[in-house]
Amino acid sequence: MRIDDVNKGITKHRKTKRLGRGNGSGQGKTSGRGQDGAKSRSGYSRHPGSIGEDLPMIRRIPKRGFFNKFAQTVIALNVGDLSSVFAAGEEVTPAILQERGIVKKRYDEIKILGDGEMDKALKISAHRFSASATEKIAAAGGSATVLRAKRTPKQRVADLAAGKK
Repeated sequence: MRIDDVNKGITKHRKTKRLGRGNGSGQGKTSGRGQDGAKSRSGYSRHPGSIGEDLPMIRRIPKRGFFNKFAQTVIALNVGDLSSVFAAGEEVTPAILQERGIVKKRYDEIKILGDGEMDKALKISAHRFSASATEKIAAAGGSATVLRAKRTPKQRVADLAAGKK
């Protein structure tokens, strides 16, 4: 490395290209935009999905999968997380979980999983429990109450036909 080579390639004040100032400049006549066409006009910008042919990119890529509008959204919470947030003897319900900001998203069911240590007796109410979660809750002296799941429209119609409310 030499002293005259230190700042090579560093252009602090880059000169702007002066376009359309005669053929001697190298950027004269068409100003580097080629011949006629939309690309040579001012204000032109290509559509983001266009790849230069008839079919846009988004229609060229095949469709994949589908969206199941009847799918149940189940939020999973671990026993260890609940143990760290709640005090001993407290009640844990879906409403309280939302109130405290532990569950933020919209959900159909809440499932309690058995990851982590459970050292407090909590009264937990949820829609589903894993076997290990039920064991840990019982071992800590708490209780696990299974809530009734949200009924689908099909189940409601069947209940009405059977004479249930």
